[in-house]
Amino acid sequence: MSEANADLEQIQRAAAELIPELTARLVREGIGEIEVRSGELHVRVSGAPVAATQAFASMPDPVVSVHPTSSVPNGPHGVPSPAVGYFVYGEGLGPGLAVEKGDALGFVEVLGVRHDVRAPRRGTVCNLVTETGEAVEYGQTLLELEAADA
Repeated sequence: MSEANADLEQIQRAAAELIPELTARLVREGIGEIEVRSGELHVRVSGAPVAATQAFASMPDPVVSVHPTSSVPNGPHGVPSPAVGYFVYGEGLGPGLAVEKGDALGFVEVLGVRHDVRAPRRGTVCNLVTETGEAVEYGQTLLELEAADA
């Protein structure tokens, strides 16, 4: 099975099984957000406040479908922040630098703890979106990578 097919299978499983289960747990527990990581699969489900959730409880479940456009879409890919904190680029990182999947790109410091930011795929750094030392939010784009041809 190719890597793209394996990724698609994980996404389809998450859409069909995991997301509805997590959404039900949000409602049942009265929490606003839940996040699950399993290997490279990362799912984050946010819900409305409990009162709004209860008001819409009688609505039918949404239908989720996943349709791949290609194994690696064209154009730059944003690399998101893994946490809320202060971002610091890795030494020597800049536009035009070729990186391999898993290479260190920098880190987000949260209360003195470093959370590594690693390249999600092989490619070339094309845009530094944030400044070193800048406060960043969870999921905020830190830099952009142009995917390398497989």
